[in-house]
Amino acid sequence: MPELRKDPIVNRWVIISSERGKRPKDFSTPEKKTSHKSCPFCEGNEQLTPPEIMAHRKNAPDSPGWTLRVVPNKYPALTEEGGMEQETEGLYDKMNGIGTHEVVIESPDHDTELELLPQTQIVSSLEAFRERVLALKKNNRFRYILIFKNHGESAGASLEHTHTQLIALPIVPEVVSEEIAGCKKHYEKKEHCIYCDLITQELKDGRRIVCQNEHFITLVPFAPRFPYEMWLLPRLHSARFEECETRHLDALASLFKESLLRMRTVLNAPPYNFVFHTAPVNGNHYNYYHWHIEIMPKLTKMAGFEQGTGFHINPTVPEESAKILREAQIKD
Repeated sequence: MPELRKDPIVNRWVIISSERGKRPKDFSTPEKKTSHKSCPFCEGNEQLTPPEIMAHRKNAPDSPGWTLRVVPNKYPALTEEGGMEQETEGLYDKMNGIGTHEVVIESPDHDTELELLPQTQIVSSLEAFRERVLALKKNNRFRYILIFKNHGESAGASLEHTHTQLIALPIVPEVVSEEIAGCKKHYEKKEHCIYCDLITQELKDGRRIVCQNEHFITLVPFAPRFPYEMWLLPRLHSARFEECETRHLDALASLFKESLLRMRTVLNAPPYNFVFHTAPVNGNHYNYYHWHIEIMPKLTKMAGFEQGTGFHINPTVPEESAKILREAQIKD
């Protein structure tokens, strides 16, 4: 069973996922391209995945004829089995790795990418993300639900077939707790959401805006950690992605697609990650937290300085990155 172990100095939790265990030689294995015949996410290979949790289809489960599937991860980082037992070993705290790990397969087409899908299919993907978050929130053992994509081998993807992952955790990640603390501190001083104030300032300035529509905005943050990093935010204050109204999902899909296409055009289809930052399952964070999507091309590596200091060295000026992205001539 996976374990969660806590570093006693910085209070950082680490997942020890023994079911994913690797020997030293496994870490240097080169990327292997998966053929249509052996890809577990391709239509016709439904028997290669665990039974589906949900799907957009008109016929029997776990058979061809679908446009989107959600399945358990075959090699989960966390598992729903067992209890929430916590143990202490002297200075050390640990607990069972309780959670769930799911995969959203956004298309049966092996050779497409999320940003190349029709906008209606991206809306379907967002609906699936929202539906699964709402379902997982009903489990009172889960404290945080993360939606993320690893695209490309260097960004952490083990399969090239387009897919996004959801992990439900029994704790709130430290990075989210730090973000919430910063938001709360600003709210206590200004009685405003810091992200709402940030959007207002960026709209006046204009230099870091990439694209926008009536309901959402994409910008390069003032202090980006990575070259061409983007944030996509709702213009209307909201703490949780899963509370995004159905009538706004089309606008979200439109700007999400445009943002990814701009990145694809400018950077020649780079590997990338995106992460949905949303409020934890429990707690009243509505007034001061603002959900958003962080899009991060995988162009640089963390070396000794970054690992030793926690600083990020970004070789690109954010205002110039935004200008290049904003002026890119994209093709759908």
